[in-house]
Amino acid sequence: MTPLPGGVGISGLTVYDWEAADGLCGGTPHMHLVCSEAYLVISGTGSVQTLTTGGFADTPLHPGDLVWFTPGTIHRLVNTGGLRLVVLMQNSGLPEAGDAVFTFPAPVLADPHAYQAAATLTGDPATAARRRRDLALDGFLALREGGLREFHTAAHRLKSHLLDAWWQRWRDGALAAAETTGRQLERLKAGDLSHLDQGAVSRLERAEHRLFGMCGRLHAYAVRDSRAAPDSPTPPLGGPSGPAYPHNPKEHP
Repeated sequence: MTPLPGGVGISGLTVYDWEAADGLCGGTPHMHLVCSEAYLVISGTGSVQTLTTGGFADTPLHPGDLVWFTPGTIHRLVNTGGLRLVVLMQNSGLPEAGDAVFTFPAPVLADPHAYQAAATLTGDPATAARRRRDLALDGFLALREGGLREFHTAAHRLKSHLLDAWWQRWRDGALAAAETTGRQLERLKAGDLSHLDQGAVSRLERAEHRLFGMCGRLHAYAVRDSRAAPDSPTPPLGGPSGPAYPHNPKEHP
């Protein structure tokens, strides 16, 4: 099976309809360090709340909307009625390898063991996912009042030990895809059409089982990791319902 174009990751997402302390329903605020993310709205309504050094924003989401944001954008999905999305992630495999940091309160961020315990879903997955969401929301609401630079520093400290592994995933995934295009262009310039003889079609069925992710219930597509064995599926976007991203083969923030 050929990889998805450009080393992109994809999953379907039904956003949580659990009400939070501020009266809004939705997912868990978090930030990616090196991966951009896009939402294509399939049905329902809501918004994505974002926080950057440029300030807070609340972007409405309606069917057909396509919204994306770059690394460093703290984001929180808000569900005002049946919100369902297709999520596209840059650098497939890298988000699943830990490229996300929950906006837990500062004392939790300062302690890697406390962070790991807060991020891990233990016991009933729905209860644990809701507890994790509520804790991250506490930190997110505090960050709206200030402290974003300190959050960036804490996020880097929590993830710095993974950077070499992330570099390898990027090299073997998105970079390799771009280099393949470069080689094809060079061949075409030389009149070599041989890669056109290798045209192929791949198809994936949506998994019936939905996982508890960061922002909602995930319909995962088992897109193969370029570093995995031939029959080994890539972990779903948004993370598994189990431990908080153990290093191998998948890691949730």
